[in-house]
Amino acid sequence: MSLQNLVLEVCVDSVQSAISAAQGGADRLEVCGNLGIGGGTTPSLGLVRAIQKALPYLPVMAMIRPRAGDFLYSQEELDVMLEDIELFKSAGVTGVVLGVLNPDGTVDVPRTRMWVFDVAPIIICPNKLRQAVCFHRAFDMTRSAVEAFDQICAIYGVTRILTSGQSVSTPAGLHVLQELLQRSQKNGRPDILPGAGINPGTIRHVLDNLLPYGLKEVHLSGGKWVDGQMVHRPVGMGMGASEETEWHVWMTDEDRIRKVRNVAHDR
Repeated sequence: MSLQNLVLEVCVDSVQSAISAAQGGADRLEVCGNLGIGGGTTPSLGLVRAIQKALPYLPVMAMIRPRAGDFLYSQEELDVMLEDIELFKSAGVTGVVLGVLNPDGTVDVPRTRMWVFDVAPIIICPNKLRQAVCFHRAFDMTRSAVEAFDQICAIYGVTRILTSGQSVSTPAGLHVLQELLQRSQKNGRPDILPGAGINPGTIRHVLDNLLPYGLKEVHLSGGKWVDGQMVHRPVGMGMGASEETEWHVWMTDEDRIRKVRNVAHDR
């Protein structure tokens, strides 16, 4: 494929970060809450709508995750997630990002199938674009990448899988990602979206190793903690964050996004 067509998805948790991502060259946004802590949670409907208003031309994927922590949810949490899916559907998002597991580290197929059907009912309508469904990095917490891929393949309607190749970062999981991309190509779906540890210093290595296997898109935050603007900072007081982040704000760095985009274009 032409690297001009490589899709760059950027995860953000504020309007300003979304604008920075767009200015840096993002093609699609994943909107989360609390991105800098625990990998992100469900954003508010207000945030999603504000980003849609500010950037009406960019596709928006909404995270469905009621809390940080593991991906084994109670029935009450699952009910909340279904309510959020309905709200985001009504807001006209491009799609949702979700994932739920069983205690043994396998994909919870029945519940995932239920969610997918709720997001994008299986109706034969070739002229209507179905909403996208991404199975997020809960995939990386499964006991087997191949087993989880096959389980997700059995759920018609999942558009893509966000994964680091079950490693701490995409560069560390390249071997598994290569196998997943090959399986995706053979099966015809879902697409594999590598994410975690992609930045200006690693993107070239990632592209060199994954483009030959059919890579179409990559995912990153391009974010960092920046010092907040509060002058009054009571000593010893805080809201539960670490000392390092208590007075800081997580923001997407426009320059990091642009550098990743430029490496892809210049390759």
